[in-house]
Amino acid sequence: MKKIIVSALTLLAGFSALAQTYTLDKTHAKLNFIITHLMISDVDGSFKDFSVKLTSTKEDLSDAVVDLTAAINSIDTDNDQRDTHLKGPDYFDAAKFPTLTFKSKSMKKVGDKKYKLAGDVTIHGVTKPLELDVVYNGSAIHPYTKKTVVGFKITGLIKRSDFGVGASTPSAVLSDEVPIVANVEFIKE
Repeated sequence: MKKIIVSALTLLAGFSALAQTYTLDKTHAKLNFIITHLMISDVDGSFKDFSVKLTSTKEDLSDAVVDLTAAINSIDTDNDQRDTHLKGPDYFDAAKFPTLTFKSKSMKKVGDKKYKLAGDVTIHGVTKPLELDVVYNGSAIHPYTKKTVVGFKITGLIKRSDFGVGASTPSAVLSDEVPIVANVEFIKE
């Protein structure tokens, strides 16, 4: 029995050793959202403080595991009054729900440099499944660090009503559907 357990642990350790870790290059990363105001104009916003952990055992990253956390207090729409309101209890309630998270369940290649990333997003204390479109922009060797870097553009759509964000604000004032756009660069460790 001990031999079986030791063999299983050795096999698992071997698989773990094959996993590559990628660190987010925060100077070349943005996590943005867009919401429509009064059904006539788009307002852009972003989360200035977010982290992403990416691991994969495959060179094409088709089995990537993604773990994202964003600080609600870092929301930025270029308007301090609006940002304060968004962080308050009428919308995200940062005091009660300080982060939003995304934890992937699968990443499947669906075309040349195109993937579907599925997982669970938690916003305002509510967890829902979310599928994102991912475009792999490619890789390069950084000229200064000599490390491999990879880049992605990630897009998706959430409904704020699914998470109770701004529940008293009608969709004629702020759109229910909120597109998400992230452009991220990772450094292969």
